[in-house]
Amino acid sequence: MTKTIRALAWPCMLLILAACTDKDPGENGEAARPDPILIVDTHIDVPYRLQEHFEDVTRATASGDFDYPRAVAGGLGVAFMSVYVPAELQEPGKAREVVEDLVQTVQMIVQSGPDKFAMAGSTGQALDIVAEGKIALAMGMENGAGLEDDLANVAYFRDKGISYITLTHAKPNLICDSSYAPERPWGGLSPYGRRVVEEMNRVGIMVDVSHVSDEAFWQVMDISAVPVIASHSSARHFTPGFERNMSDDMIRRLAQDGGVIQINFGSAFLTVAANQWFTEFLAAQNSWIAAQEVMPGEEAKNVFEADYRTSHSMPYARLDDVLDHIDHVVKLVGVEHVGIGSDFDGVGDSLPAGLKDVSAYPNLIDGLRRRGYADVDIRKIMGANLMRVWRAVETHARTIGESAN
Repeated sequence: MTKTIRALAWPCMLLILAACTDKDPGENGEAARPDPILIVDTHIDVPYRLQEHFEDVTRATASGDFDYPRAVAGGLGVAFMSVYVPAELQEPGKAREVVEDLVQTVQMIVQSGPDKFAMAGSTGQALDIVAEGKIALAMGMENGAGLEDDLANVAYFRDKGISYITLTHAKPNLICDSSYAPERPWGGLSPYGRRVVEEMNRVGIMVDVSHVSDEAFWQVMDISAVPVIASHSSARHFTPGFERNMSDDMIRRLAQDGGVIQINFGSAFLTVAANQWFTEFLAAQNSWIAAQEVMPGEEAKNVFEADYRTSHSMPYARLDDVLDHIDHVVKLVGVEHVGIGSDFDGVGDSLPAGLKDVSAYPNLIDGLRRRGYADVDIRKIMGANLMRVWRAVETHARTIGESAN
């Protein structure tokens, strides 16, 4: 069965990709060979999902948002695996260990399906892997706490294949403040954090401003010598007051410097109603936890959430809401500065109908076409914009290395 899926994988992907390409007339009036679109998703939380509940994602899985058959059905070319360090594990000696373990998890996926996946630590590797008919697995470190207090770890993890670093997550760390936490000990970036950004520029790792506080964002933009990304954020225009998303002014500055915002598919990132639902759910859950005599385990929390969902129906966003965010960014700064960072396997049961897993990218492509996007622009949104930034970061690092020699 696996060999049959593999044999069909690349032809299926080409059919999906070719459906969204420009077909310019050739010399004899015939359609030229289509230039296939490359689908790049910058944030998929498979590694942490497998740490919590292991499944063989080289085959169809019973749970989760990602596995090989569904990725093939969706035409996915480059999947950035999130190497996620939870805020509660960012103490010294533990955070780096978490990153090492999750990098090994990604390597294990490739080892389990070498005819299906390969590791991509650069744009060139990613394109070569896709050309071979495989899915390229790139990696982003979600929470720079994994660097701990050692600047040498930036180059160390670049050599391990980390291609972007989300500077923080749910709490402040040694690098900067978080959009989720009221505590702002650094007023943006710490002195160490400024050096981290500079070192990421030097070695060729993309700087990711998702999760950082507004102050940290503006300071990153002043420091970085290359374009930066927001790997899985959406537009704050649709969720006023939700700092985790990006304001219009931030999107303008990101674009001014050549960067790209990768739209998050989680409902709470997309609509006021869903965002409010999650705010109320978290408040109710925190009150419930505080009332317990013993700290409840994960199973008890899951039971609470299931009960809450039964009594408080969640207002799911729609695929059109994702399209609205893309439209908004395009109107603000142009089609060259928006992409997709789904947060598959990272936002639980909150994904819009029609975008529930990695098989659904064609639905998004169809939606873009219905809204009048030209195929050349769809290609940019679905991956080319991100590849441009990634390539610019690599080129800058290579230039610095050559001048140093």
